[in-house]
Amino acid sequence: MSAGTAGPSGSSRAPYEGERSVGQLFAAATADLSSLVHDEIALAKAEIRADVMSGAKGASSGIVAGVVLLASIPMFSFAAAYGLNAASHIGLGWSFFVVAWAFVLIAVVLVVLMLRFFKKVEKPKRTIEGAQATAEVLRNAKPRPATARELAVLEDRATQER
Repeated sequence: MSAGTAGPSGSSRAPYEGERSVGQLFAAATADLSSLVHDEIALAKAEIRADVMSGAKGASSGIVAGVVLLASIPMFSFAAAYGLNAASHIGLGWSFFVVAWAFVLIAVVLVVLMLRFFKKVEKPKRTIEGAQATAEVLRNAKPRPATARELAVLEDRATQER
């Protein structure tokens, strides 16, 4: 075979100015796809980070509520003992009882805050939508057929090479 004739791959011609080779096109497509995947991962991390922060705030409120509720158990115990002792008079026992109820009220407020924070936790909607859109584009990607003008240019080049 001579240097000017086509080899087994179909063409041995060098790309014209401004034209990219198949390897360059494949490298560019791979780089674009890699960039798209990295962007999707960054979006997922950002959304999940916000949800984790909201969940952490809710969890800390729940932990504090649990500690306060545990602290109220001895108060209820003392209040019940002193309350039974001084059933007809408001004495030291009833004051312990009031303090215990104050702790319970604080715990209830913290539980309400915890539930509010947990309700804000959502699945990463934008990431899911973006990944689905990317998958749909890749599923429907088909090579574009050559236009009549591109076919005419290719025929002219083939004629000139002969």
